Amino acid sequence: MALYLLVLAVSLLVIGSVVVLLLVSRTPRYRTEPEHLLDLFDKALDSRVSETEWNAVIGYPIRHDEYLEGVRRRAYRLMDEHGRHGRLARGKPLLDATGQEELAALRDHLAARLQLQRGEGTKGNDER
Repeated sequence: MALYLLVLAVSLLVIGSVVVLLLVSRTPRYRTEPEHLLDLFDKALDSRVSETEWNAVIGYPIRHDEYLEGVRRRAYRLMDEHGRHGRLARGKPLLDATGQEELAALRDHLAARLQLQRGEGTKGNDER
């Protein structure tokens, strides 16, 4: 009888701790930041990005920033319009020449906006 109670207590302790752990832990979230997109665009322009990496970042919606979501959607459209799946496997860039130009312009615009935001953020802190 004592062995039965011991097994029951240990089982309840293990099951209870698992339930508490599941209730306390949260779902992991991936948050795409402008630096992630800039890094991805740089890799794509240098033909160092894999299609899997491109699709993983560009295919994931950005819900916390409407501007970044617009940039992501534009990059997604660039791949649809100017990219061909399997180009990297044949040694070609991810996007054709027009797509590369548009991606470079999109990258430069995002970099300028990020630099402007950071510049304004430091200015606001200096005035305090």
